[in-house]
Amino acid sequence: MNETVKHKHRESNEYTDLINRLSRIEGQVRGVKKMVEEERYCVDILTQVSAIQSALNSFNKVLLTSHIKSCVTEDIKQGNEAAVDELCATLQKLMK
Repeated sequence: MNETVKHKHRESNEYTDLINRLSRIEGQVRGVKKMVEEERYCVDILTQVSAIQSALNSFNKVLLTSHIKSCVTEDIKQGNEAAVDELCATLQKLMK
C-alpha cells in the first residue's frame, strides 16, 4: 500500500501554539490516569475528562481555522476543487 502522505509547513508561532496545547492535553490525560490509579472519586475524574474534551475541541478549532485559511484557500486558488469536498468530509467527521 503506497499512499501519498501530505505535509504542511507551519510557521513557528503556530507550531509552538499547537505543540503547547498538545503538551497540556497530554499532561491532563496523565493526570486522569493517575486519578484512576489512586481510585479517586468518579465525578472528579469525569470533570477532568470533560476538561480534556474541551481542550481537544479547542485544539481542533485552532487547527481547522488554520487549515481553512491556508491549505483549503491555497488549493482553491490553484483550482483544486476537491479541497472543498475534503473539508466537508472532515467537518462531518468532526461533528459526529
